[in-house]
Amino acid sequence: QVRLVESGGGSVQPGGSLRLSCAVSGRIGNIWFMGWYRQAPEKQRELVAHITSTGSTDYRDSVKGRFTISRDNAKNTAYLQMNSLKPEDTAVYYCNARIGAEEYWGQGTQVTVSS
Repeated sequence: QVRLVESGGGSVQPGGSLRLSCAVSGRIGNIWFMGWYRQAPEKQRELVAHITSTGSTDYRDSVKGRFTISRDNAKNTAYLQMNSLKPEDTAVYYCNARIGAEEYWGQGTQVTVSS
């Protein structure tokens, strides 16, 4: 069984920073895709950033230049460094991992940006 455990959420003021972590454990093959999604109240879940097993990354436009996704393949862990946070970044952030044809989700971690 594959398990994703997220950490690093919290509350910060606008302009602050947070770093999210997502550790994957269990029967793991090639994690070819790791991504961070977020869902704000009454909104659809949206892809924030993703990174492939070769290190290729992509970001949604609203976080480009502020967020950085990375991964440590030896630790099966992905990170999301979030800088210059804005109130509109407030959401529950979910880690997503794809192994073969299967997709797995973390439990979510709350990020709140407020003065």
